[in-house]
Amino acid sequence: MRDGILTGEGVVLDARPASFVTRALGAVIDLVALGTLLVLLLVAVAGAALNAVSIDFAPAVWIVLLVLVMVGIPTTVETLTRGRSLGKLATGVRIVRDDGGPVRFRHAFIRALVGVGELWMTFGAVAIVASLSNDKGKRVGDMLAGTYAVRVRGGKPTYAAIAMPPYLAGWAAHADMRRLPDGLALAVRQFLGRAAQLHPASRVRIGQDLAGRIEQYVAPGPPPGTPPEDFLCAVLAERRSRDWVSAQRGRVLAQEQGEMLHRLPYSVPDPRS
Repeated sequence: MRDGILTGEGVVLDARPASFVTRALGAVIDLVALGTLLVLLLVAVAGAALNAVSIDFAPAVWIVLLVLVMVGIPTTVETLTRGRSLGKLATGVRIVRDDGGPVRFRHAFIRALVGVGELWMTFGAVAIVASLSNDKGKRVGDMLAGTYAVRVRGGKPTYAAIAMPPYLAGWAAHADMRRLPDGLALAVRQFLGRAAQLHPASRVRIGQDLAGRIEQYVAPGPPPGTPPEDFLCAVLAERRSRDWVSAQRGRVLAQEQGEMLHRLPYSVPDPRS
């Protein structure tokens, strides 16, 4: 997927922090877009609404527009798109929680509210200093919201070195495994490759979720007490082994059929033989 691999809970598995340059470029695009929108709204209101509204209410109208553009719209966009905005979409970045999960309204609101001070009022100076001093490139809004920016486009795919747990080899060899959906199998591979870098609680939760989904395609289930990650490794390793055997049989069959095409019909000896 172009936007990375997500589990059913919307957790980004390939979550590498975005570079400072990428984040800065995305922020500039967002600020330019929001600034342009603000100017257009101010011009529209000044040319229409204020003619019919008392001049005493003008400051209140300006404040409402500022809050709408600086807080309301960014919060709504990040909440509905799970951490994407125009600038982040253009630069291949997504905002996620510290555990890799999708941002909610609370996270987006805190980021937007703090952004009024560190992005708009200081022209991004506070955000630049904070991002350069943080190993994940977090600005102040991210630190308070518990979020950070990750790359979801342009990186190399991560694959796990799948090995069959020895104590599950006998069970896997006789288990009935229907064909797994390609997306689910790829999500498992991504998870196993990034498991060591995930938050411990998130790692356990995602592993259990994936194991439960994989178990729907396996009968009988794994021996009682099997750790979810061992079960996932066993299934993928056996699936890889069976795919290889099937591919080898296909090559042999194709070779035999190819040889038959060169033979004369009706048991007439082939002159070449």
